[in-house]
Amino acid sequence: MTNTQIPAVRPSRPAAASATGAARPSARDRGTRLLATLFLAPTVVGIVIFTVVPIVGSVVLSLFHWNVIDSPQWAGAANYREVFTDSTVLVSFRNTLVFMVLAVALQLLIALTLALAVNGRMPRWLRSVFRSAFFFPLVLSAASISVVMKYLFNQDFGVVNWVLGQVGIVPVPWLTSENSAMAAVILVYVWQQFGFSFLLFVGGLNNIPKEIHEAAALDGATGLRKHLHVTLPLLSPTLLVATVVGVINALQVFEQPYVLTNGGPGDSTRTVVMVIYESAFEQLRFGEASAVGVLLFVLIMAVTALQFRLSRRFVHYQ
Repeated sequence: MTNTQIPAVRPSRPAAASATGAARPSARDRGTRLLATLFLAPTVVGIVIFTVVPIVGSVVLSLFHWNVIDSPQWAGAANYREVFTDSTVLVSFRNTLVFMVLAVALQLLIALTLALAVNGRMPRWLRSVFRSAFFFPLVLSAASISVVMKYLFNQDFGVVNWVLGQVGIVPVPWLTSENSAMAAVILVYVWQQFGFSFLLFVGGLNNIPKEIHEAAALDGATGLRKHLHVTLPLLSPTLLVATVVGVINALQVFEQPYVLTNGGPGDSTRTVVMVIYESAFEQLRFGEASAVGVLLFVLIMAVTALQFRLSRRFVHYQ
């Protein structure tokens, strides 16, 4: 017997060329990528210039003493040590956390209640009127709203105390008492901000299939029971977004307490952003102000991370 050798089969040149051509992007693909890069470039450049650079600059500046007039002097961690020993700064962090919890809870409760009411049976034109009316305060300037509200909450001639007086309630020192000043600031803030959460909830409710509510009604779930066991679990992703945005905004509150009470009486309504503003632009202590800003940034990131961590247990996606 003779051994027959089978010759090796080599790929033809056209096949090799086609394989090489498939690995290289075509001119159309390169044009698409270039076009996508051009569209994304303004956004990326804007984020770098107006977000990344200020954050890095604040971290660097927090390590120096600088009053704008003289040249910066190295301080190291001295600014941070001063922050943790300054009673005014510590009180401002406590006030900000208390404000965040109360304001966000009240904002979400009012927004969700109104969204459920508007999403009920009513004429379409009336639903549009309510949506516009509830969202309108959000487009106004927080400072201008606070100026108007300062007159409304005035103890002597304010409309709020006049209305309370009609039902036999004595005038309340809304803006001059440590016990009620924070409540007044929270009410003004929530009145302006709840429209955003309201629109989120309206959109989330409209995305819930009607068949689910109909099936729940057949199983006997009606009224409050239906909302607790059906609506809220399906609305939990929207609730997460509203909570995260609400917490971030509340931790940066400035206009309402600054205009209404200027942080008083005493330091009862002084917030962290107010301390940053006062340290930087009134006392020319930009290093200390940057240190407070860095700590506020860390606090916001930590609270946001905690919210997303807890969302794994409470948020249900369809």
